[in-house]
Amino acid sequence: DNGYENGYTEKILDALKKEEVPATFFLTGHYLKSAAPLVQRMVKEGHGIGNHSYGHPNMANLSEERMEEEWKKFDELLYQTTGVERTVYTRPPEGIFNDDVLRKGNELGYRHIFWSVAFIDWHANKPRGRDYAYNELMNQLHPGALILMHTVSPDNAEALPDFIRDAKKSGYEFRSLDDLVLEYENVNSILR
Repeated sequence: DNGYENGYTEKILDALKKEEVPATFFLTGHYLKSAAPLVQRMVKEGHGIGNHSYGHPNMANLSEERMEEEWKKFDELLYQTTGVERTVYTRPPEGIFNDDVLRKGNELGYRHIFWSVAFIDWHANKPRGRDYAYNELMNQLHPGALILMHTVSPDNAEALPDFIRDAKKSGYEFRSLDDLVLEYENVNSILR
């Protein structure tokens, strides 16, 4: 998740590139405006861009019209910034959602993505150290994990290279959301 730039995204992108790991960056409108060169680099290096809304509101408190406005306004600015037509994946700010958010997003062609690994890493002014982030990631790692990390954390930027290498040594591989969704759809079609 990238709500704003705090100086660590470049180091994160460097680690992902070196280790050949795809990521999806869930961005806000503010991030698109304030960190356009980093967003362009994300796209250039093959990472996905997810829609974290334009203004980071509580989507569950919005009318359907305002929900649509949040997602589409983000997509319009993303197109202006990178040439990417639109996003497919969305994550509601703070993970707050209701049936209306899910239904309206689905109607508009968005797939909601949540996580199975997370820890408190969004307090940019309260770093807990590289070991904290590394241990949280390794202790929660499991097959099929969807890892939520915030790029504002120096802890994450410091822990990411070792985490990726050690997870790979343990037999894990890193795949894109597109790969995960395709695999899910294939399994579901077999089960039907």
